[in-house]
This record gives sequence, structure tokens and C-alpha cells, in this order.
Amino acid sequence: MGIRKIPSAEEFKKAIENGVTLVDFSAPWCAPCHFQEPIINKLAYQFKGEALIASMDIHENQDVAMKLGIQCVPTMVIFKNSKEIQRFVGLHPEYVLFDALKKLLK
Repeated sequence: MGIRKIPSAEEFKKAIENGVTLVDFSAPWCAPCHFQEPIINKLAYQFKGEALIASMDIHENQDVAMKLGIQCVPTMVIFKNSKEIQRFVGLHPEYVLFDALKKLLK
């Protein structure tokens, strides 16, 4: 099981509702997003059963992106029980995202 793709605003709301969720907001035309994707996939494997690792295409879900104020991609947002905890804009190394998730799961 890899990254869970979130296709709609309704699914997004359900995905972040309970527990810790990292959502990778990206777009198919975004080169840095393609570099970030293998890192997000690895995190999905590392945190399987502990946290949900998901992605959302901002081109297909502009309403969600606008509501959250996402202006650059990739943007990764960590939510805990529907509340935004931390935001990372741009390409980030695995250890930065790993450490942020680990701290919330203690």
C-alpha cells in the first residue's frame, strides 16, 4: 500500500478527520512534485498503520487548495484530528517529514 490518492473535497475531509495525516498537495505539471513523490511513498511504507500518507492533485481540487491557502506545490501539510499542525512548502528531504510525523505520534 502506497500513497492514498484523495480525489475530492469530501474524501479529504474524511481523510484528515481522525489521527495523524500527511497530505502532499501536488500537480502533474510540477517537476519538484515528481521528485517529492518517492519520498512520500517511502513515508507511506514507514508509517503504515500509524499515520495516513495521502496526496491530492490541486489542479483537480482547486476548491480545497484555495480554502487552505496553498499557492505553491509541492506543499505537504500534517493534520491531526482535522487540525493543521505543520506545513512544508517546496521540496523537503525524507528526514524532515519523518521527524515531524514521529513527534506527533509519540
